[in-house]
Amino acid sequence: MRYIEEKISVPIAKKCDVLVAGGGFAGISAALAAARHGKKVLLIENEFGLGGLGTLGIVTIYLPLCDGEGHQVIYGIGEELFRLSMKDGYEDRYPTPWLEGGTLEEKAKTRFEVRYNANMFILQVEELLLGEGVEILYGTRICSATTENDRITSVIVENKSGRSAIECGSVIDCTGDADVAHFAGAETAEFGQGNILAAWYYYFTNGKKNLQLLGASDIPDEDKKADNEPQKLIDRRFRGLNGDEISEMMQLSHSQTLKHIRANRREKADFEPTMIATIPQIRMTRRIVGDYDIDTTDDKVYMEDSIGMTGNWKKRGPVYEIPFRSIRSKNIKNLLAAGRCISSTDAMWDVTRVIPVCAVTGEAAGVAASMTDDFHSIDIKALQDEIRRGGVKLHTDEVLN
Repeated sequence: MRYIEEKISVPIAKKCDVLVAGGGFAGISAALAAARHGKKVLLIENEFGLGGLGTLGIVTIYLPLCDGEGHQVIYGIGEELFRLSMKDGYEDRYPTPWLEGGTLEEKAKTRFEVRYNANMFILQVEELLLGEGVEILYGTRICSATTENDRITSVIVENKSGRSAIECGSVIDCTGDADVAHFAGAETAEFGQGNILAAWYYYFTNGKKNLQLLGASDIPDEDKKADNEPQKLIDRRFRGLNGDEISEMMQLSHSQTLKHIRANRREKADFEPTMIATIPQIRMTRRIVGDYDIDTTDDKVYMEDSIGMTGNWKKRGPVYEIPFRSIRSKNIKNLLAAGRCISSTDAMWDVTRVIPVCAVTGEAAGVAASMTDDFHSIDIKALQDEIRRGGVKLHTDEVLN
């Protein structure tokens, strides 16, 4: 490969206390939590709408806040965003027992989940963040980072204004791909399974809007699949960390979507697509290496440094406490991760990658970033007390007994 040597001076365009990289559900939650604790927060988003895969990727299923046996396990911002997605009445699959005082038995029969309107959520959550004082920088891609003494001192970004630097006190990597961690020289690892092709889209027919699931994200070593999980479109996996490959994947997704739409239109005269994914539906790529890889074997295991809990969206019963050790970078002192790029095993990734858990880890990261910019020496007890003040429950005995 040939190289061209660049010699450029990069101006410092902005300064902030907390820089949140990525505006998906993890980034939204992190920015919200840090801003509510009085910090100057800058949220950087490559696209021009918030929500990531949960809106622009039209994976618009707010998976359960419960354990499948009638117990709510996710609270705080995770529940707040759930309710926000239903605020204007565009939801589908309304979870009546959970919102209208159902019994434990009724709740056990119905998961605490909902399908929401992606377009409305983009507008709703931007209004919420701006109201809390979060600065949002759209159309901006993080392309490098500067470090000193095991700390990120600035991130380098590019947008319509050109290339510039942003000085920051602490950084929360919510990119989904651990991009900031990678640029900063933090320890990272790739998930081993890769991504299968997905081509989800919304359509309208018979007077009703529907979500078509073509392809999915899975882990091949798990035999039990959700009943409604779609099948593979092609027998190939995508790593998701190469520009050429991602572009090819998006084009394949488009071609499969078009093929499916045309086939349906031949059968139904009123069949009309209303929304396609505008970002690649890539989920499994790269993660940080923290001090602990959370795993599916941690069901109901007490974590002394728990920052919140989750159930398992595919199975009824499991409850996992998420340790702070899994969101903290092992070797960069002022870096945390939230969302699908936290420190987990491949199997546990399929649990922690979903919207509710992104909100749990994002909220905890935002609270932590409001307390210190050295996460290796943070007072875990003080952090937990502050997280609890937001209504979050941290241990299984708080919800199962």
